[in-house]
Amino acid sequence: MEILSPKQIVEELDKYIIGQEKAKKAVAVALRNRYRRSKLPAELKEDITPKNIILKGPTGVGKTEIAKRLAKLVKAPFLKVEATKFTEVGYVGRDVESIIRDLMEVAIRLVQEEKFEEVKSKTFEVVNKKLIDMIISAKNKEEPATDLIDLKEKIKKDYQNGDLDNYTIELEVVEAPKQVEIMPGMGTMDLGDMLGGIFPQRKKSKKMSVALARDYLVNEESNKFIDMDTVKAEAIKRCEQEGIVFIDEIDKIASKGSKNGPDVSREGVQRDILPIIEGCTVTTKYGTIRTDYILFIAAGAFHISKIEDLIPELLGRFPIQVELLNLTKEDFVNILTLTKNSITYQYSELLKVDNINLTFDETAIDEIADISVRENDTSENIGARRLHTIIENLLENISYNASGDHPITNIVIDREYVRKELAQTLKKFDLSKYVL
Repeated sequence: MEILSPKQIVEELDKYIIGQEKAKKAVAVALRNRYRRSKLPAELKEDITPKNIILKGPTGVGKTEIAKRLAKLVKAPFLKVEATKFTEVGYVGRDVESIIRDLMEVAIRLVQEEKFEEVKSKTFEVVNKKLIDMIISAKNKEEPATDLIDLKEKIKKDYQNGDLDNYTIELEVVEAPKQVEIMPGMGTMDLGDMLGGIFPQRKKSKKMSVALARDYLVNEESNKFIDMDTVKAEAIKRCEQEGIVFIDEIDKIASKGSKNGPDVSREGVQRDILPIIEGCTVTTKYGTIRTDYILFIAAGAFHISKIEDLIPELLGRFPIQVELLNLTKEDFVNILTLTKNSITYQYSELLKVDNINLTFDETAIDEIADISVRENDTSENIGARRLHTIIENLLENISYNASGDHPITNIVIDREYVRKELAQTLKKFDLSKYVL
């Protein structure tokens, strides 16, 4: 895989996130430093740990998206958690060590998917042959063939063309193992894993379409070609060296207020999270995981509390602090027009399914951006998420009346259409100037 420079990482992030250059630079440098560290001598490498980041900014400005796209860019194990879901030890709630166990599960899935891709061609050959034989047997039972060779040739041809994807067959499937919670807040585990696999897997017959059977058999056959010990070893390495944990709403556990009442466990959660960020060893069902080199990105709006309200020990583990800016009208215009798979493109593609060719002209884009900014200013500021609200309301009638039964219709959304459909919102703005 190509190793990207910080500038190239920012260029890739620019395709999905508008603005926020400081935040993009910070995460790009943090990611590149991982690569730089991997090239150093082992003795020096041990002493270099990631420089964790706090992203401060209102909702909807791109905090989560930056972290998520960063991980996707380098295929790193990524986990998003909310700080408010965890409680201090002794209270009912999730244990902070479950963060690392969940990250390890993500790493296992990631490595498995890569291994599946490697053996897919070999697996499909086996599965296709097995399914064709099953269909021939089922068809022959339904109506015994006078010429079995002709039947086989016809079924092979129909199968390859996808004509038999909805044909129902009976398949022996393994029953899903029961999930058992070991201790409150510590997650669940397969009962079979807990007992060391001493009991044989139970199977049952299940009717399903050929398409579903193919997916099931591909997974089953792929597991035969994949060495799980190799998968576990690779996943542990990825989790420890490349893992990224995004801790959202960290501002909700930062408080210098009363130590009684609802705030009682906030500082306790911070102290429980501290060892994981500082570097410790967590036991998972796949083995022990060292957290020393996992990159932690925390985020919060910090409307009520301040970053400085975090306990000093935790704050010291986040040396990089970046403030994300509110979105401007120009940002909204760019989000609607320049981002990959932009919201306007998404809705255009959705409505194409129902024979509607939808286009937004420049005046419509300008008006939507203007309304979004004004709505964020006059009510709750929800950042770019405001666009979903605005466009849903804007296209409600078109989406409701579209059915796919009519011929192809071309609809152009312009400023006048936007103003007509969002008249109530615009009226609210006109009235707001008279409210003291």
